Amino acid sequence: MQSVKLQFNQQVEDYRMKEAFKTLRTNIEFCGRDVKVVAITSCTPNEGKSSVAMEMAKAFAEAGNKTILLDADMRKSVLVGRYRTGAVRQGMTHCLSGRAEYKDVMCETNIHNLYVIFSGPVPPNPSELLGGEKFGSLIQGLRYSFDYVIIDTPPLGSVIDAAVAAKYCDGTVLVVENNAVSYKFVQRVKEQLDKSGSRILGVVLNKVDMSSKGYYGHYGRYYGKYYGKYYGKYGEDNHVERTAQDREHSSKEDKSSFEDWHESAGGAGEEGRDEFAYEVMKEDDDFADSENV
Repeated sequence: MQSVKLQFNQQVEDYRMKEAFKTLRTNIEFCGRDVKVVAITSCTPNEGKSSVAMEMAKAFAEAGNKTILLDADMRKSVLVGRYRTGAVRQGMTHCLSGRAEYKDVMCETNIHNLYVIFSGPVPPNPSELLGGEKFGSLIQGLRYSFDYVIIDTPPLGSVIDAAVAAKYCDGTVLVVENNAVSYKFVQRVKEQLDKSGSRILGVVLNKVDMSSKGYYGHYGRYYGKYYGKYYGKYGEDNHVERTAQDREHSSKEDKSSFEDWHESAGGAGEEGRDEFAYEVMKEDDDFADSENV
């Protein structure tokens, strides 16, 4: 192990983002006990896949799992530049070229249970190294030494490296930036992953604008207005009974709030309201929406 101990920020200021990564971790755990090696890729650069990979690795480590993050983006590593790893002398390139063992290039971090292997010097043949037997042997060794192996791979829409690496993984998570790529482009990337034989675990919709204009704004205002008024008036005394006047007043408030909710559904009748309520619950249960990562 290299003597460098990397210092990563352990505080996630955005509560919703932290919960999103917990949800992502839980969903991957639900994919089965055999899913231990997970590749993270995207369609294009700058969609946030490296940030998702790092935060996901931290989420697994913080849950008590011995986790290693493998930086397989050897052409243009984001992690090397972001964490200023000038003191890190060796990386994955040394492993795949036979000049070092993975234990020699592994870095410890300030987060318990989290380790990192950086990409190392840029090789002339990244695809060949990722598709070779040494990469398969490396993944096999990490599989038996760690609970989870998270692999940050290059964008699949740019080079084929991610699909080559994915064949050694138990599954792949695709990171897609909101309103940044077309549906057809995402479909082409999915087809590439399918050809590699990789199991697609799900999609992370990244950089989502969670402003008050979104469904969370209407959803929160409706329930906040109803329950805040109800518990504010009746929470102090559980034995107080509501009078007919209270019921009438509450009914008007409920109707007014529900009409606001109805407007956000596009003004469609009763059926439209039901569909909108279903979409709210459906999107809450999605694989993961991690915003502003």
